[in-house]
Amino acid sequence: MSRPPVSAAAAPPCQGPDPQTRAPGFRMPSGACDTHAHVIGSPDRYPFVADRSYTPPPAPLEAYLAMHRALGIERGVLVQVSVHGTDNRFLVEALRRHPDRLRGIVVVSPDISDAELDRLAEAGVRGIRFNELFGGGIGLEPMEALAKRIARLGWHIQLLIDARRLPAIGGRLARLPVPFVIDHMGCLPTSAGMEDPGFQAMRKLLAETDCWIKISGANRISSEPIPYRDTIPFAQSLVATRPDRLVWGSDWPHVAIPGAMANDGALLDLLAEWVPDETTRNRILVDNPARLYGF
Repeated sequence: MSRPPVSAAAAPPCQGPDPQTRAPGFRMPSGACDTHAHVIGSPDRYPFVADRSYTPPPAPLEAYLAMHRALGIERGVLVQVSVHGTDNRFLVEALRRHPDRLRGIVVVSPDISDAELDRLAEAGVRGIRFNELFGGGIGLEPMEALAKRIARLGWHIQLLIDARRLPAIGGRLARLPVPFVIDHMGCLPTSAGMEDPGFQAMRKLLAETDCWIKISGANRISSEPIPYRDTIPFAQSLVATRPDRLVWGSDWPHVAIPGAMANDGALLDLLAEWVPDETTRNRILVDNPARLYGF
């Protein structure tokens, strides 16, 4: 999963999402939320950082909301994409256009002012992302200091990390004064197996601390082609551990995905296999994100 930052000239282009989103095979509940997606501005107005790991096409808000309409999703959480670094303007503009529908997760410099944090909170931001896997993010060094500063806002920490790091940093995460959210089931390749110490550490954090996990990113962790069925036991293990701390995300527009691009409807159908019980699935789609993001 991890891709080291490269020079801007060498950052490879990546494909966009499948634009022909098909409806899922099950009825979406009212208030369903997609808790992980990115909007990407045109680089002539919203420059890309030099140390990025890939070069994506623009992903405008209108296309994101069209995907939601096709899937029957009513709420969304936009996560600052790594290629825009700490320039959150495009994301914040999207939040301000749909204050009842959207929330945001930003990437910030450690020296951000309290006034700017307040401004972001007013716009609908609910957390800060730390990213160890793609160039353009910030690593974990300032995590504790920023966590103390955002506690007053009711925000949380979001982590794009490889779960195999969790045995080493689990103690740090458990001591944070705010909740923390792990992206994409810890970005652990299914080839590592469910007995991997990182996966087991993630389950322990989920069970015993203020940890949340996004069951998402099947096309990032699977060792199989679409429909990524080898992810099913991993997701079901997390559901069995603590379903009240799980949320789902589309990961649209699926940046830096090699090979075939899955349709977002197919990825949502996979959720029905991860969580076949409708009551539990609706909790993950509606109730849990409403609590975490303040809808």
